[in-house]
Amino acid sequence: MLRSSHLKKLRILALAGVAAVALNACAASRGGGNTIRTPDFSGMTQAQKLGAVQDLGQKYQKNPRDTRITVYYAAALRSAGQAGQAVSVLEKARLNNPKDRDIALAYAKALASNGQFGQALNIIDATIQVESPHWNVLSVKGAILDQMGKNAQARSLYGQALVVAPNEASLYANMGLSYAMTGDLDKAERNLKRATTLPGATGKVRQNLALVIGLQGRFDEARGIYAQELEPAAVESNMAYIRALLTQQNKWDLIKGKK
Repeated sequence: MLRSSHLKKLRILALAGVAAVALNACAASRGGGNTIRTPDFSGMTQAQKLGAVQDLGQKYQKNPRDTRITVYYAAALRSAGQAGQAVSVLEKARLNNPKDRDIALAYAKALASNGQFGQALNIIDATIQVESPHWNVLSVKGAILDQMGKNAQARSLYGQALVVAPNEASLYANMGLSYAMTGDLDKAERNLKRATTLPGATGKVRQNLALVIGLQGRFDEARGIYAQELEPAAVESNMAYIRALLTQQNKWDLIKGKK
C-alpha cells in the first residue's frame, strides 16, 4: 500500500487525469441525451496548451454565449494550469445559462480543479436528476469525491453510471484512478486496461495506465506506453516522477530488479 503522504501526491496528479477523462467523455445513447466532447489536451506540451488557450480565447471573445466554445476554452485553461480563470469564465456562463448541463458540468470540474470541492458538489447535486441521473453527471461527482478522499462513495457512483453506460471508457478510467488513489494498483490496472480497449479512450487514460504500471516497477512497459503518447522529454519526466515516488516509499530496492 502507498503511504498517506504519497497517496496525497497521487491524488494531486490524478486530479487532472480524472477531470480530463470526464471532460473528454461523450455521452452514450441512453441516460438523458448528449454531452459535449472536448479535445484531448493531455498529449500536448505546455506551449501547445497555451496556444490552444489563446486560440480558443479569441473565439470565446467573439462569441462568449456559444456553449461549445465556452466549454472548450475552460477545458484548455484547466489543461494549462489556469483553473481559476476557467472558474471565472464558467461562472459567467452559468449565470447566462443556469439550466445548461454542459456548462454545469464544466463549472463543477473547474471548481474541483481549483480546490473548491464543496461548491463543485453543490453544482453537481443541483444538476442530478434523481429519477434518471445521467452517467456523466454521476462520473463527475465521483471524480470530485475521489479528490476529497471519499473513494468508496466515488466508486459506488461509477458503478451506478456503468449500469447506464456499460461501455463508457471514462467510467472504467475513473474507477481505475480511484483504486490507484487508495493504493490498490492491481484493481487500478485492470480497470484502466479495460478503459483502453473501449471507444473514446483518450491519451490521458493510457498515460494513467502507464503511471500505475510504473508504480508496480514495470518501467519498460510504462515507458513504452508513455512513448506512444508523449514527446521523449515528457516520457523521461514521467519516468523520473515514478522513480521519485518509489524512492520516497523505500520501495526502490525491492523492485529495481524488475526494470
